[in-house]
Amino acid sequence: MSAPPAARLTTNLTVDTSPIVLTPAAGTDLDDVWRAVVPESRARSNDVHLPMSLAYAERLCAVHPRADARLVRVATLLHDTGWGRVDEERILSEGFTGDWRKAEIRYEHERQGCLVAREVLPPLGYAPEFVDRVTAIIDGHDTRPYSLSLEDSLVRDADRLWRFDYAGIALAAGWFRLDPATYADRLETEILPELLTEAAHTLAVAHLARSRALLKTDVLR
Repeated sequence: MSAPPAARLTTNLTVDTSPIVLTPAAGTDLDDVWRAVVPESRARSNDVHLPMSLAYAERLCAVHPRADARLVRVATLLHDTGWGRVDEERILSEGFTGDWRKAEIRYEHERQGCLVAREVLPPLGYAPEFVDRVTAIIDGHDTRPYSLSLEDSLVRDADRLWRFDYAGIALAAGWFRLDPATYADRLETEILPELLTEAAHTLAVAHLARSRALLKTDVLR
């Protein structure tokens, strides 16, 4: 992904930077969607990544009230379900090595994620127009070099924010075959600059500092 705009999207509201475990995703209104994608949640630790990302998405929506929160929440829940439809061995061998951002499997998981959304949402009563908006965000959330909308930006930021929590570092560092300290450094230099909203940047900085302190990355390197 290319660098974000010179000016990130701002908010006049206060951003909650407390540990994400204190505010899991609220409500039960999306439980039917969760149940529909249980098989897809078992690939690439989606059953950790997706709930955490949704919790971050809700924090971002709270400080961006103009956003369509329902769209952001559903798109975030489904954005990586396509990993459950690709060869799991290829996920690690291609999706996290070399020029991993351009790996074909990343495009494939986006395409498959759109198919998942089109399979599970209509039977649950979601309108075709809404499903189209969800798939427009999913299709390119990792590979498209620009954001389509405020909602797209919030989904993209939520997808990245989970990595700054200690649980995200623990999982993702292993995927990239890095130790936590090196991965934390990579988050600061590569992922932090990509964030599209000031709220996400504020969250990431606070959570990365907390994770580094917990994981003793100043000495365990």
